[in-house]
Amino acid sequence: MYVHAKREGKTGAPLVFTFHGTGGSETQFHSFAANLLPDATVISPRGDVSEMGAARFFRRTGEGVYDMADLGQRTAAMAGFMAEAAAQHDGPVYAFGYSNGANILASVMMQRPDLVGRAALLHPLIPWSPEPVAELAGTQVLITAGERDPICPAPLTRQLSAWFDEQGAEVDMVWHPGGHEITQAEVDALSTFLAH
Repeated sequence: MYVHAKREGKTGAPLVFTFHGTGGSETQFHSFAANLLPDATVISPRGDVSEMGAARFFRRTGEGVYDMADLGQRTAAMAGFMAEAAAQHDGPVYAFGYSNGANILASVMMQRPDLVGRAALLHPLIPWSPEPVAELAGTQVLITAGERDPICPAPLTRQLSAWFDEQGAEVDMVWHPGGHEITQAEVDALSTFLAH
C-alpha cells in the first residue's frame, strides 16, 4: 500500500490517478486534478523509493539509466494498487504523471493495458523498446514535452509517441520550445484532455 492522498468523488464520475515527479509528493498534482474535475475521485500515490531523500517510483543507477528489475517489480506493485482502487469504482479511469511519474504510468500501461482509458504523460522517458501491447488500441494518450529537454530527449519522446500509435492508441502530442519544466500550454492541454 502506498502513502497517498485521496478525494472521494461522485458515483459514476472518473477515477483519476496522479503521479508526481522525482522529489515531489502525493500533493504535487492532487489539488489540480480535484479542482479540474470536481466530481472525480482523485488518488495520488507517493513514490516509495528514496533517491538521496527525493521520492521516486522506481530506482535508477544514473540519469536515464533504469534498474529494470526494480522497475518491473514496482510496476507490478503500482498496477495492483491501481487495480484494487479501480475495482471499487464504477466510472472511467484516467491518469497523468510528470517525469518519473509519467514513466511509472507508461510502464503500468504496458504491463496492464486494461487499467487506464485516458492517460497523460508529461515529459516521459522510456529508454528501451517496449514489446507490442495490442490491448492499448483505443486508449487515449496525451504526451507533452520540451524540444530542448535535457532529461527526456525529444527523439525518445517521439519514439514513445510512435510506439503508442503503433498499438492503436489515440495519441496527441504537445511540444513547447523549452526544457523539462511544465508550461502553461501543457497545463491547458492536460485540462482539455481530462475534462472532455
